Amino acid sequence: MRDQPRPLFGGALSAHVPHSSTDVSDLREIPDNQEVFAHTHTDQSLIIELLEYPGQVADQDAAKYHFEDIAGSNKAGSCEVMSVVCLSKADLCLSECSSAWMLTGTQCVSKFSEEARNTVRLHLGLFRLPQFSTDVLITFNDPQSISPESSSASADTHHQPWTLEDFQNLLQTLTLHNPGLFG
Repeated sequence: MRDQPRPLFGGALSAHVPHSSTDVSDLREIPDNQEVFAHTHTDQSLIIELLEYPGQVADQDAAKYHFEDIAGSNKAGSCEVMSVVCLSKADLCLSECSSAWMLTGTQCVSKFSEEARNTVRLHLGLFRLPQFSTDVLITFNDPQSISPESSSASADTHHQPWTLEDFQNLLQTLTLHNPGLFG
């Protein structure tokens, strides 16, 4: 049985957030345009962000645009896009989007400005909402290779990690309840 949808951004959005998730805002300050969840036992995380709609970027290039922006913010040593697919609006609850995309890629990044670099698979879900001048970006960070020198080296990867299916369920169940969220 699936969990009930979790309210996001004060209930303006909701989605099925995977099992074993901790709301990071209970642990530290999170920007107002983000909802962040960490897996209780692994080093996986989910970030749901409301971003300014880059109108100069074509829909089919927008997920890669955001992926490269994340790589720059993370000071990624390397990054690679593995796939970008258009999501069928018929499979999504967020019918207000003009298009939706899923990107899978990898980045070699360090945590907390450490020297050690970890290989992280990123799954991005992008919902384009030009009528609200907003892109909703959902990032699933799924570490693939952790450096022994990383602060993440002690993460327990055997405790039912989130799956791609968990992420896809979140994307499919994202629902807008209050368009006032976008101003």
